[in-house]
Amino acid sequence: MIDNEKQSPHRILIIDDNQAIHQDFAKILLKTTADDAGLDELEAALFGIAEPKSSLLNFALDYATQGVEGVTRVEQALAENQPYALAFVDGRMPPGMDGIETIQELWKKDPELQVVLCTAYADYSWQEIRDILGETDNLLILKKPFDNMEVLQMAHALVRKWGLSREVKGRLHQLAFYDPLTGLPNRAMLSERLEQTLKNAHKKQSHASLLFIDMDNFKLVNDSLGHGFGDKLLQGVSERILFCLRASDIVSRWTASRLGGDEFVVVLSEIASEDAAAIVAQRITDSVSQPMEIDGHQILITPSIGVAIYPQDGQTGEELLKNADLAMYAAKRNSQSAIAYYQESMNMRAVKRLALEGALRQALDRNEFFLHYQPQLDIHTGGISGMEVLLRWYNPALGQVPPLEFIEVAEELGLIVDIGTWVLRTACAQTRAWRDQGLSVPRIAVNVSIKQFNTPNFVDTVREILAETGLDPQVLEIEITETLFGENDSNLEQIVRELKQMRISIAIDDFGTGYAGVNRFRKIEVDYLKIDRSFVSEIESSASARNLIRGVVALAKCLNINVISEGIETLAQVDFLRSIGCQHIQGYLYSKPLGAEETETFLRNLPEMANLSEN
Repeated sequence: MIDNEKQSPHRILIIDDNQAIHQDFAKILLKTTADDAGLDELEAALFGIAEPKSSLLNFALDYATQGVEGVTRVEQALAENQPYALAFVDGRMPPGMDGIETIQELWKKDPELQVVLCTAYADYSWQEIRDILGETDNLLILKKPFDNMEVLQMAHALVRKWGLSREVKGRLHQLAFYDPLTGLPNRAMLSERLEQTLKNAHKKQSHASLLFIDMDNFKLVNDSLGHGFGDKLLQGVSERILFCLRASDIVSRWTASRLGGDEFVVVLSEIASEDAAAIVAQRITDSVSQPMEIDGHQILITPSIGVAIYPQDGQTGEELLKNADLAMYAAKRNSQSAIAYYQESMNMRAVKRLALEGALRQALDRNEFFLHYQPQLDIHTGGISGMEVLLRWYNPALGQVPPLEFIEVAEELGLIVDIGTWVLRTACAQTRAWRDQGLSVPRIAVNVSIKQFNTPNFVDTVREILAETGLDPQVLEIEITETLFGENDSNLEQIVRELKQMRISIAIDDFGTGYAGVNRFRKIEVDYLKIDRSFVSEIESSASARNLIRGVVALAKCLNINVISEGIETLAQVDFLRSIGCQHIQGYLYSKPLGAEETETFLRNLPEMANLSEN
């Protein structure tokens, strides 16, 4: 910054009613650089410095004889985007404002202006000055008569401080409102500009358009070639988007921004017609779809673009973003076109599904998943016997999405394996952390999908996660559905055998809803059967439900398998299950699924829980 300061003179304003003082400041601050250059040459000769540089800054001076004139000059400088760095202000300038009043007015125009108050009289005490001007580090006091060196030092110090302050604020503004990877405005800046665009469009009764752009299969590129490669690809995409906008002859005002990941948004202001948005969207599609050379690789990536038009597709920026996003997902599903336009007549169920799919594809990368834990209790002692892990998903656009809505979709999209691995790793790490704190978590039960269980490296993944987290394998329980267990698959037996060799427990989830044969339980060691809540809920109203549960518990006892009953909501259910020999229960009667912090509180308060045997 300092080297550049020599090239561009910093503006200093002298406000004094005595023009002789103006000349004095000029002699001090506008000395020729000849002497300075001579010193540099001498320094180079003595010390062998190849390219000496003067440490003195260059100044450009302007003058005013009254405070009002000085305030006007500061106002003009700001309007020209050439602000003053420093003002030397005389303490007395009759018949106009005095120095303190002038400084007050100057700071109303430019709060960043550095000021030196020049005075030969004690018109104000320092405390009085602080009371009037407030606490500030933008003010120094210079007593007359001046010392030339003191004036020069003040000028250099305050101008450098002013420049550094502007540089820091500029960097902070850049960090707050611009994407560091592409240099494009970020979501915060987009929100501001979009709001202003819509205000102008409303005022002028004109149209505006929002283009929501997402790269197809970007995650695949990122995963296969690395994040560094993916970053370069995103930079290339942003450059092509900008080129299309700058070269456009139909849109003069626009904003291109990066929301994050591989999502970009373009706002077109004051478009003459909806056709303009279509033309720009097509140009971006054509440009971005061209092969891109990166690190010796030729990459072909295509965008999907959703278009929403103001005012018909949304009255607010939030509505336009949401509707353009929905249209973008429609474009992804349409193999015939990379561009889709928001339509109010879109089937809401289909729109929700599209939005769900698109958000689900990115949920893992965006850390939108989190875990809840539901305690399992020993029915006889009331002590905790385990925790079941339950996956939850919160998406900023969709809100809290129930597992019944997204688990099946994740399986269809091929995302369930990655999600399941994340669940297993997170649950093991959290359980190890609780146990390290001395909290009682005898067992952590993690549900595994059929696809995840059947992946060739499933056992290796489990082994790696246990080694990575340091969790005792005996604490982990893998839950699989009865449907999977009912399949006549030797691979299943081998996987279960390997897990059992690692001392991991196996549980059959939702028992009674599938078709597993008793013979399978004889071949494969199972540790737990979980009776589905659909049967437990009918304990008090259905004799057949009670008989079925009684039979399951008896069968499990013969095979030396523990039974866990889910969905416990009443004490009558507990009494029945205890009477037939069920060992473990879980349900809202004792605890709903809890977040990690709530679970920790629950575990710490375990000694305060009443013994179930007393109920």
